[in-house]
Amino acid sequence: MLPSTVERVPQHTSEAVNAQIRRETEERVAIIAAAGREAIDQRLNELNREWDIERTLEANAATLSLAGLTLGATINRKWFLFPGIISAFLLQHAVQGWCPPLPVFRRLGIRTASEIDYERYALKALRGDFDHLKNGSEQLASEQLLQTMRR
Repeated sequence: MLPSTVERVPQHTSEAVNAQIRRETEERVAIIAAAGREAIDQRLNELNREWDIERTLEANAATLSLAGLTLGATINRKWFLFPGIISAFLLQHAVQGWCPPLPVFRRLGIRTASEIDYERYALKALRGDFDHLKNGSEQLASEQLLQTMRR
């Protein structure tokens, strides 16, 4: 059975790297939260511009494929094999969630969209964006929302 879109990259990333990414995210949330609302707003804007692993892999594959096509057209026709190999690895990533550059990018801290969203929603909860949601007569506390998001 194929892994879900959300699970496939973390499943093919070492647990140590996944833990490091989680730890860095949680530390960053704590630091930003302590800095106040303006810092939260600024970080949310930064998160909107952050490239996730999918976009990074797509840009990497496109760049390498274009380089292979250029080299094939100008240097040696054997370079035309390179874009084919890159395309095969990109397909493998789409299906299985793994390709050769994935471990390198993950070690560099490139996160999945859901990991970026985790930070985004934690900051929004701390900022009070979800305070209007009520559970019976009591408001949901930010800590409870964060715990729910971790599950």
